[in-house]
Amino acid sequence: MNFHIMTLFPEMVLEGLRTSIIGRAEDRGCISIEAVNIRDYTLDKHKKVDDYTYGGGAGMLMQAQPVYDCWQALEEKIVQRKGTKSRSRVIYVTPQGEVFHQKKAAELSQEEDLIFLCGHYEGIDERVLEEIVTDYISIGDYVLTGGELPAMVLIDAVSRLVPGVLNNGESAQTESHANGLLEYPQYSRPEIWHEKKVPDVLLSGHHANIEKWRTEQSLARTKERRPELYEAYIKSCQFLQK
Repeated sequence: MNFHIMTLFPEMVLEGLRTSIIGRAEDRGCISIEAVNIRDYTLDKHKKVDDYTYGGGAGMLMQAQPVYDCWQALEEKIVQRKGTKSRSRVIYVTPQGEVFHQKKAAELSQEEDLIFLCGHYEGIDERVLEEIVTDYISIGDYVLTGGELPAMVLIDAVSRLVPGVLNNGESAQTESHANGLLEYPQYSRPEIWHEKKVPDVLLSGHHANIEKWRTEQSLARTKERRPELYEAYIKSCQFLQK
């Protein structure tokens, strides 16, 4: 899978992503990560990419031209590699988008190429967004100084669902939100720590009882910490039983 990030700060993105599991996955060829500097496509001799907004208001706005030309160069390169003219999905990370969730991560992990557009200042000229963006995605109802951190969050979440990225193929299937529930509590050595003992069922070796305990714990934890998820899960189970 190939990730392409349109940004004003490519070093920030690459340094953050090319570490740990994601970095090792890129080294093994499971994914590729490319960060393209939007400034390289401005026609301004001073490499300026922003200007004042029409109608007044605080702050500056990223201009349409450098963003569009950056996207066009990326898209042309992807088309040449794939040998097909089908357009890649372009994700604009913005507080105005759909709030990101695990199902969306799973959906995006099926793509061969994803292009991420990272805004700055007061945002990006609406006209270029209308031209190139296919998905508006938010990582939460708050505002950051730029789109780089949200793009990194999305890429991390999507990457770990790509085959070969995680060493244990079952990991992504048993974590929080994979089945609509929060993950069950987990324990490691030593068996007793700070006078807290690992639950006996996990030491029993009885796999059916362990799975039953884990399911019960997931349900209880979800009900306590995320009641809205718990209600949705119960409703979905009731629907499937009809």
